[in-house]
Amino acid sequence: MDASTGDDLVGMANAVLQPGFVGKEPPPWVRRRLAEGLGGVVLFARNVVDRDQVAELTAALRAEREDVIVAIDEEAGDVTRIDAHSGSPWPGNLALGAVDDTALTREVACHIGRDLASVGITFDYAPDADVNSDPNNPVIGSRAFGAEPERVARHTAAWITGLQEAGVAACAKHFPGHGNTSVDSHLDVPIIKAGRTDLDATELVPFRAAIAAGVRAVMSAHLRVPALDPDLPATLSPRIMTDLLRGELGFDGLIVTDGIEMRAISDRYGFAQATVLALAAGADAICVGGDHADEETANLLRDAIVAAVRSGELPESRLADAAARVARLAAWSLNASRTPPDPQAGALGLSAARRALRITAPDATFPLAAPAYVIEFQPELNFAIAPETPWGLIAPLAELVPDTSGVRLSSEEGLPDALRSSIGRPLLLVVRDPHRYPWITDALKASLAVRPDAVVVEMGVPAAPRGDLHIATFGATAASGRAVAELLAGR
Repeated sequence: MDASTGDDLVGMANAVLQPGFVGKEPPPWVRRRLAEGLGGVVLFARNVVDRDQVAELTAALRAEREDVIVAIDEEAGDVTRIDAHSGSPWPGNLALGAVDDTALTREVACHIGRDLASVGITFDYAPDADVNSDPNNPVIGSRAFGAEPERVARHTAAWITGLQEAGVAACAKHFPGHGNTSVDSHLDVPIIKAGRTDLDATELVPFRAAIAAGVRAVMSAHLRVPALDPDLPATLSPRIMTDLLRGELGFDGLIVTDGIEMRAISDRYGFAQATVLALAAGADAICVGGDHADEETANLLRDAIVAAVRSGELPESRLADAAARVARLAAWSLNASRTPPDPQAGALGLSAARRALRITAPDATFPLAAPAYVIEFQPELNFAIAPETPWGLIAPLAELVPDTSGVRLSSEEGLPDALRSSIGRPLLLVVRDPHRYPWITDALKASLAVRPDAVVVEMGVPAAPRGDLHIATFGATAASGRAVAELLAGR
């Protein structure tokens, strides 16, 4: 072990942690840890009321440490934290990929960055650089720019460029690629079975583009890729984090883990041991606090890091390198130039959502002939989406067409009553990824058998169009819902 003092080790261990916390202002333990060298924090929807409150929160953090990294998981699509209570005013990655205008993607990301920077956020765990090649993927889906590697690559690069032009560090995720899996790493260990040739042709293409675009950070994935490492998940694998990402791909920025408490690794290793293994493998920052957002967890991880250095399990030089990379990102963030948000940016988000709409119909005519009845089919959302984030058409359409009403169903049980309620009115059937949920597929088929005139609105990853009139939004954001509502209302 190198000859550092105990205080030095504790300071470096604090520096590599990015914990979450509960509350709308920094709790005393976070303030205290910042004074002791805590390198960053991550904000979740639970920390957000509105932008003024977030600005006050980040100012309080910086009163303790000026260069603290304030991170957020703001994809500005179905996964949003800053707009979790209202829904994102942006159309999301899949919609941007469908439009396939990289200038638009760059402009959208720049506005998102300006918005985040204005409230003191300096690091965004975005964009999602995964190629969603498995349509049954339960955790990526509409978070990706698409299923084509080159399309995903060019929009990943554009998003990174736009966000970082606004002074917010971007983070390409989830390395080496989470798109070709049908398992959610929040719950279990996904396995990518592709060989190295296929990985080079698919999963790694967007990450090469991200690195070429100058991305400041890359987030690791908690999944196994036997072609790269037959034993360890990517986050804990020196072959993947150091040999591949650092060595072969030449990435010199910050490597941050996905949530270290996620069950894909915590069930097997425990998140304290996983933290040590991740740092040893090449990670520089440990994201924690989605579920374990307390001082005890932060203490546990700090102490595990210090103990590992003292025992020789984690080389002190590796910890020092990680802390230095955190400091380098903090310095970049502190010195980045920023421009205030554009008050007209919302119009761009809605315009982008409109451009993404795809309508399949022989002779579609709008507006609706009368106030509609809407049946929304509620799937089980993945853990990355804040449960309070609104979606659907009932609310936005009711704002434009008075007397619009409807129901949201989480099973087929209430479908007969809902169909009876729709008699004599235009019927809208709103779904998200029905191909992944047999009950939704069955309910949709049953509904169209009774009401073949129903309009099907797909707000997830679109499959084969159903019904005489099918509208695909490529995401379920507030902007996407508003764009469809305006279309149906003849606006």
